[in-house]
Amino acid sequence: MVNKFLQFLGLVKKSGNLIEGYNRCEEILKKKKIYLFIFSTELSPKSKDMFMRYCIEKNIPTIDVFSKEDLGLSLGRSEINVLAVTEENMAKKLIQIQENI
Repeated sequence: MVNKFLQFLGLVKKSGNLIEGYNRCEEILKKKKIYLFIFSTELSPKSKDMFMRYCIEKNIPTIDVFSKEDLGLSLGRSEINVLAVTEENMAKKLIQIQENI
C-alpha cells in the first residue's frame, strides 16, 4: 500500500498538481488553493509549525509518515521535505490510500 501511495504521488506530479519544496510551497500559500500538505518525517519542527498553523487556519489535511528519501525517490529526486497538492480529487485519493495503509 505504501508503494501505491508513492506511485499515485508520482502521477499527481505528472499531472502538474504538485508543488515541491519548502520555498515553493511557502510562495504558493496565498496564491493558490492547497488541498493537502505532505511533510517528511525529517522536517524540522520549526518548519512544520509554520505550515501547520496555516493548515489549521485553512482546515487543510496533512500527511507526515514518509521519509524525505521515500518522497523524493517517488518524484525523481534524491529527497524532499514538503509537498502541496493543488487538486482536490487527487488530494482526496492520496488521503484515502494513506488511511488504508
